[in-house]
Amino acid sequence: MARQRIIPIRREYNRWVADQTLEDYALRFTAKSARRFSNDRISQTAIGAISFLALEAIGGSITLSFGTTNALIAILVASIAILAIGVPISRYATRHGVDVDLLTRGAGFGYIGSTVTSLIYASFTFILFAIEASIMASALQLAFGLPLWIGYIISAIAVIPLVTHGIRMISRFQLLTQPVWIVLNILPFIFIAFIDWEKFDLWRAFEGVGVQSTGSVAAFDIAKFGAASAVILALMTQIGEQVDFLRFLPAEGAPKWRQKLGIFLAGAGWVVMGAPKLIAGSFLAFLALSVGVAPEHASEPGYMYAVAFGYMVPNEVLALLMMAVFVVVSQLKINVMNAYAGSLAWSNFFSRLTHSHPGRVVWLLFNVAIALLLMELGIYRLLEETLGIFSIIAMSWLCTISADLFINKPLGLAPQGIEFKRAHLYDINPVGVGSMLLATTIALIAHFGAFGEMAAALAPYIALVVCLVAAPTIAWATKGKYYLARKPRKAWQSRPSVTCSICEHPFEPEDMAWCPAYAAPICSLCCSLDARCHDMCKPHAHFRAQTHAVAATVLPEWAIAKLQSRVGRYGVSMALALLFLSGVMGLIYYFASRTAPDTADVVGGTLLVVFFVLAVTAGVLTWFLVLAHDSRLVAEEESSRQNTLLLKEIDAHGRTDAELQRAKEKAEAANQAKSRYVVGLSHELRTPLNAVMGYAQILERDAAVPENRRGSVQVIRRSAEHLSGLIDGLLDISKIEAGRLQVYSNEINIQDFLDQIVDMFRLQAQAKGLEFRHSRAKGLPVYVRTDEKRLRQILVNLLSNAIKFTAAGYVRFDVGYRMQVASFVVEDSGSGIGPDDIEHIFEPFVRGEAEKNRFTPGLGLGLTITKLLTETLGARSPCPRKSASVRGSRRD
Repeated sequence: MARQRIIPIRREYNRWVADQTLEDYALRFTAKSARRFSNDRISQTAIGAISFLALEAIGGSITLSFGTTNALIAILVASIAILAIGVPISRYATRHGVDVDLLTRGAGFGYIGSTVTSLIYASFTFILFAIEASIMASALQLAFGLPLWIGYIISAIAVIPLVTHGIRMISRFQLLTQPVWIVLNILPFIFIAFIDWEKFDLWRAFEGVGVQSTGSVAAFDIAKFGAASAVILALMTQIGEQVDFLRFLPAEGAPKWRQKLGIFLAGAGWVVMGAPKLIAGSFLAFLALSVGVAPEHASEPGYMYAVAFGYMVPNEVLALLMMAVFVVVSQLKINVMNAYAGSLAWSNFFSRLTHSHPGRVVWLLFNVAIALLLMELGIYRLLEETLGIFSIIAMSWLCTISADLFINKPLGLAPQGIEFKRAHLYDINPVGVGSMLLATTIALIAHFGAFGEMAAALAPYIALVVCLVAAPTIAWATKGKYYLARKPRKAWQSRPSVTCSICEHPFEPEDMAWCPAYAAPICSLCCSLDARCHDMCKPHAHFRAQTHAVAATVLPEWAIAKLQSRVGRYGVSMALALLFLSGVMGLIYYFASRTAPDTADVVGGTLLVVFFVLAVTAGVLTWFLVLAHDSRLVAEEESSRQNTLLLKEIDAHGRTDAELQRAKEKAEAANQAKSRYVVGLSHELRTPLNAVMGYAQILERDAAVPENRRGSVQVIRRSAEHLSGLIDGLLDISKIEAGRLQVYSNEINIQDFLDQIVDMFRLQAQAKGLEFRHSRAKGLPVYVRTDEKRLRQILVNLLSNAIKFTAAGYVRFDVGYRMQVASFVVEDSGSGIGPDDIEHIFEPFVRGEAEKNRFTPGLGLGLTITKLLTETLGARSPCPRKSASVRGSRRD
């Protein structure tokens, strides 16, 4: 067994984290015991995600910008790409019960490498949330005249109570609203088809806003097709939200074909039902434009469906009311999914950066707050620009995952299964990270026009092709060695659960790892949040070791030493900060210059000033961060050193305790052997001793014995009695030490009992010429419960010793009583107990000063027996006292 390096501290998760009803297995795989929902229920819940009106908005927007033909072909091709990429993702997530973040870890990105993808996924959720909530706010403004800023707040807050309790509440909400949404979504198109079919013919010929139609079908333009595809492909990230729910499907069981179809449509097949909504949005935007809606509003679903419901009911107010109901239901159905998925993504992202997890609900509020800020900033106006850039990054990420699952694993370039635990993964896997960075870089360069107008239009497809080639190539070049840092314990697979040594909760074996730092099992969440182990379980696979290994292959030793210094680390950190700031400022300038070319110079100058101000601020903050990091390392080293010393001391104490225990066991064994020997010897001595005592008593009574022999007979009898007393004392001690002394507690009249003791010893004291003094507490009760025989034996021993060792003066016997506790005090005016004898007075056969006088009767066992009997009865041991100014002794 490995030596424990760190003292475990039980991690008390707060109520939100400990309650899986709220957490829904954020940061960990979905336990088999939690996958108890029916296939139909999960499928219906996930299918509810396609209710988002952003599909209609995107379909309408690309149609108004690029024409119907380009929009329809883009919808068809992009939908096929989304379906093909999503199939392996949904299949593996369902089989292994993991969300898209955990899937990313095991599909070529590594533990830290997937942090970037968590940020991408979280960004998608709050962007889509903001778009959907903006649609709802616009509909409320159109129907009820509600100001947009109030509509944004209502749209954001209404989602929170539906998402806090996880999939249970979301599933109920989706099933409850499904019939209303289906009916209101389909009926308008039926009425339009019967009343105004000519609009469909005009729609097919629509070339875009400001472009004159030249035929019955709009012309095809590959550049416009590419631009439209880029916007649609941004929706590829929706597969992440789908698998967030599919992971709750039962781990076993072969569903029927109908259930298989439902699972397919709820997973990668969401786009099969989403594509018709894109087409519907394309038609409704044209329809709204044809009835006089302004082009800037024609792509807004509120205006679209207000026109569509106008075909159903002639009353404008009723049509607006139906539109508002439909938009609100649709917006809530999708935004509960966006908020839920965002809470999972932020949990994964921040848990790895900060090694803390306040709970999924906290990140739910955080995600909603960011979406609300984007709404107030007017993200809906930048729909095409935002999604066009985002689609390239999302495409690179998800295509890399799909390539790993669909190509690398079947070809044996990657290990089978999905490993997601920090303890078993490399921090950076070059297969996923390298493929994504390569595809993103090439596609973004193409998007900004470096390879021509055609390449710029097809940039997302360039990213797709690069991923499909790069992922297997890098996996082959690295021989797949960066997927697993170490393998899980096979012996655990047969167990139903393993208890985590940190949080002390049981989890299924798939969620557990062996931690050498704690020398005990640890669950995946505690492992993710631990900041003290420094990845002791994988010294060659953590980020620092990997970066050092890469640096060692391209840089000389002196350069590495410079970079590892404080100034070197500051320079690297500062360069990264400046790179990030320049990227953000560049994107802002790009969008601003495209939106308003006339103000490009002013915006550029302003952004340059802002960049320099932020650069100076970043420099100061980076220096403080480097200093704080160094201070933390020093503190951790000192803590580790002290911890090592403490562990050594604990080990030494453990060895000492073990030796003491062995010595104690030996002493107890020897004591038991002694007791058995004393009992056996006493039995053997008592038989002849009784004969001696009997014959001595007979001879004493015999008148024929001469007077000169009677003294000898008396000596024989007294010697026999002395030996008998010695045997009785030894037997009592042996019984007490062996724990076989029987104590009988019964009710006695303590007053009568004390009278008997006092009468007996007053006569003995008077016979010796001593004064016997006695006092008794007035509050002493009449009846008490005690062992009369043992109490009598204790008092007789103490009073006998007092009279025996007192030549002149007095013997005092006092009985006190206070707070239901009685105390007995025996005091005499004899020679007392010497200072050297007090420590040994209760040891067997120790007689103190009496040893010097052979004629003083006694065996040296009375006080020993008294002490043992007192402790056996549960009382305080007798306490002898010696006064320096007054001769005598006192025993309490």
